[in-house]
Amino acid sequence: MSAQGYKYEVHMHTYEASACGRTPGAEYIAEFKRLGYDGMILTDHFFHGNTRPSRDLPWEDYIDEFCKGYEHAKEEGDRQGFKVFFGWEENHHGDEFLIYGPDKEWLKSHPEIRDADQTEYLEMIHEAGGLVVQAHPFRERGYLTHVHIHPFQCDAMEACNFGNPPYQDAFAYNFCKDRGIIMTSGTDLHDVKNLEPSCAGMVFEKPLESIWDYVAAVKSGKGFTPLIPEERKVITSEMTNTLDMILYDENNIGKNVVLEDIFGKEKKL
Repeated sequence: MSAQGYKYEVHMHTYEASACGRTPGAEYIAEFKRLGYDGMILTDHFFHGNTRPSRDLPWEDYIDEFCKGYEHAKEEGDRQGFKVFFGWEENHHGDEFLIYGPDKEWLKSHPEIRDADQTEYLEMIHEAGGLVVQAHPFRERGYLTHVHIHPFQCDAMEACNFGNPPYQDAFAYNFCKDRGIIMTSGTDLHDVKNLEPSCAGMVFEKPLESIWDYVAAVKSGKGFTPLIPEERKVITSEMTNTLDMILYDENNIGKNVVLEDIFGKEKKL
């Protein structure tokens, strides 16, 4: 526990389950403890994302392989007295969502999720009591063709992602702030060497004893603070985007928008 409260990382990847992961799950624990964290939530890339296990495996075998990063981290965390919780990150045609709550056994018992469309997928998570957070909603990268913004399909949005340049987080932060959307903050960590310079994470007033404590707290919007540096909060007149943006309504129907549609003609805040 720090002077601020209980600090957790809530968006990160392991070598075992994410094809882009560089650090095995168990090798994160000592560094997180050294830097004063109280716990972490692993969110490896799932079936339609940059996952490492083969999609050709039988479903239960795929889930067993997918959960190894978490299980190795949890075993080492238990040994060192450090909390480790399970989540995942799913991709739907460029939209990426962080999922919290359902566990390994839930995944094994719901193979239909691999064929669900986005609306069906998120409904299944909500029916299970889970939490849906849109990851890095204003991200622009070479693997993406559009920016998809889903204020109604998620319970919260990731307003700070250390893997983003600051301008993308400034757009996300102000989008959420203007609309009263609950915000989270994560490092999007893939390599333990990048943890120390990270600016992101979540600080809670009370310790988290299970993933469901995290789900309940974020859904309530109370009892926590997302760590967002000031330079990632301010939109300046020089900031612009390069990809087409689509904003989705309550029925998950999208329309093309530009920055002025979202923030007004004067973008400098």
